[in-house]
Amino acid sequence: MARYLAQIVMLGAQVVGKAFSRAVRQEFAASRAAAEARGRAGRQSAVASGMTGLGLQEAKDILNVSKLDAAEIQKNYENLFKMNEKASGGSFYLQSKVVRAKERLDEELKIQEMENQQKTSETGT
Repeated sequence: MARYLAQIVMLGAQVVGKAFSRAVRQEFAASRAAAEARGRAGRQSAVASGMTGLGLQEAKDILNVSKLDAAEIQKNYENLFKMNEKASGGSFYLQSKVVRAKERLDEELKIQEMENQQKTSETGT
């Protein structure tokens, strides 16, 4: 009787172990696929952040924009650039920050445009 009980316990443990290992493998595969998808989109943005030294949110905060609208970005850029001109008592440091923020947002607009073109070409073919 004890032998049969031990065999049943061993068989049950094997079944549970195999199911658990299969579930872990599936979870790793799903996690890897999600990370690759995020990585492709985030990689370009990270490169743009590295080039200008500013993050996307920081650049938005500097130019006081909430969404990526080229006209609003340009308007705020020109206003802040003029306000911080050294000749009118402004700060060269702040003016440089405004320029870097504009460059960062311009890069993000280019990235979004390229992604939209890729999506269009993928759905068009």
